[in-house]
Amino acid sequence: MAHTGGPANRPGRGRRTGAVVLGSRPSQSVRVRRTPAASVTAAERTVPWLRVTAAYAWRLILVGIVVYGVFTILGRFQLIAVALFLALVITSVLRPLTDLLSRWLPRSLTVAVCLVGSILVLFSVLALVGDAVAGESAKLADEFRGGIRQIERFLERPPFRLSPRKLSDLQQQIVSYLSSHRAMLLNNAVSGLGRIVELVTGGALALFSSVFFLHSGERLWRWTREQLVPRTARGAWDRAGHAAWHTFAGYTRGIIIVAATNAALVGVALFLLRVPLALPLTLLEFFATFVPLVGSPVALAVATVVALAGRGPLTAAAVLLLIVVIGQIEGHVLHPLVMSWAVRLHPLVVAVSVIGGSIVAGVIGAVVAVPFISVVWAVLKALRPAPS
Repeated sequence: MAHTGGPANRPGRGRRTGAVVLGSRPSQSVRVRRTPAASVTAAERTVPWLRVTAAYAWRLILVGIVVYGVFTILGRFQLIAVALFLALVITSVLRPLTDLLSRWLPRSLTVAVCLVGSILVLFSVLALVGDAVAGESAKLADEFRGGIRQIERFLERPPFRLSPRKLSDLQQQIVSYLSSHRAMLLNNAVSGLGRIVELVTGGALALFSSVFFLHSGERLWRWTREQLVPRTARGAWDRAGHAAWHTFAGYTRGIIIVAATNAALVGVALFLLRVPLALPLTLLEFFATFVPLVGSPVALAVATVVALAGRGPLTAAAVLLLIVVIGQIEGHVLHPLVMSWAVRLHPLVVAVSVIGGSIVAGVIGAVVAVPFISVVWAVLKALRPAPS
């Protein structure tokens, strides 16, 4: 006789296994609910790393579209953007002096004194450079012709061994190219005159804007915050603006110190080597340093060509050595000491920024790229929530 009370017919076993046992009551049997395969979403069936990658991807695409739109708008209004950037540069340089003099003079008079004084200093330097070029032009032409003959004799010797006939053919090709492309060169010169008009217009707008930035920059900032920013976001707006201005002003003052130091070292070396046009080349080195990593070597390369034409191969080799020395001083001494407190970017980021800026907007983009990336990074750090 079968035992009805055996383990197979106990209600508890039926509840654990979820199966219907013969002889047991239906109310005591429990079935396990299984989720249908159709109710599982596609996101749940996707591997986690692919979901995270897709989430970041569409956000990065959105950010890229916004950045592209901003640069497109700035490209359409490039003159205004460059003028405002130059006005911010002027403001960051003259603001400490303006704040100092405003303790004893009215603010309006202080702004006028600082701006007029800086313009007089700039035009004095340009006049000095022009006078130096005009005074050495005749001598430089003779030295340049003699330097060209030295270069030709250098190329005729080993290891180049170029014959005089090939050199004369090369000169003839250059002359024929210039004569055949005379119309294109003339058009470029005419367009250059248009660029000069744009440059004067942009300079006037930059000077006009810097007057208001120096005189009432805080009031302009407060008006923008109160009129355009919601009340709940004003704290973050102030933090971002303070970080952006601190970084931009620090970068501008730091790069001016680095450029002045580079120009002083290059100027002393060129005067000691008696390179022609030492003063204009020194000024070129000063302005070229504003393009990080690239500008200073290019300016010194121009100085090398002038030294080769005017003083010979030995002096040109000395200027080439100067490129290496200045690069080491700038990279290992000046930037760590002067720039690290304001801008802390990896050299790879700086190089990529300069190249990307030059692709987007040429020389102007190369100059603006590094301070732009520095300001963006400072704003992101300022808006980042503090770790708990």
